[in-house]
Amino acid sequence: MAIRVLLVDDQPLLRTGFRMILEAEGDIAVVGEAGDGQQALDQVRALQPDVVLMDIRMPRMDGVEATRRITGPDKDGPAKVLVLTTFDLDEYVVEALRAGASGFLLKDAPAAELVQAIRVVAAGEAMLAPSVTRRLLDKYAGKLPSGEEQVPDTLHTLTEREVEVLRLVARGLSNAEIAADLFVSETTVKTHVGHVLTKLGLRDRVQAAVYAYESGLVRPGDR
Repeated sequence: MAIRVLLVDDQPLLRTGFRMILEAEGDIAVVGEAGDGQQALDQVRALQPDVVLMDIRMPRMDGVEATRRITGPDKDGPAKVLVLTTFDLDEYVVEALRAGASGFLLKDAPAAELVQAIRVVAAGEAMLAPSVTRRLLDKYAGKLPSGEEQVPDTLHTLTEREVEVLRLVARGLSNAEIAADLFVSETTVKTHVGHVLTKLGLRDRVQAAVYAYESGLVRPGDR
């Protein structure tokens, strides 16, 4: 079954370009377009896409708020959001990730990277390289708590090893790097990451990294 994609951008020319790229793929179907966040919400309800390719800065409702409504507790469908940004470290990207986006992609990314990103997000994974996760969180350290705040009760549901894995995820390590660091297999790491996400009620490792910073478990600059 083809991955159903909704294109959301206030520039028609960009939407046309994305459509041409995606419709050349046999496993992806562009089911609709929207020029702002409000239209995106209407289209998500009507079309039930699997992935929403979401611009950040748009009229009427920006991509952050639209993402929050699409992926929030009252969401109308299973749609996942892949954020589009013009700049590598857009000031709104962290807010979009906190709002529930599954990752972000530069608008000038190669066509193959766009296609792969949509497939990854549709499969339930996060489209954000570990190194970029670290750079984003360090870049916007001023927006995050100092680490002196009270540790959330949910953190106490994790085992010591799961806390250790969460710390390494937040530092931007891949599963392979975590496995090497802890002298365990990648399969074991994937199991631990899965337990962390389930216990904390998080969507993916991106949100896990944000949680680790916000809870004070990891501080910007930690290595």
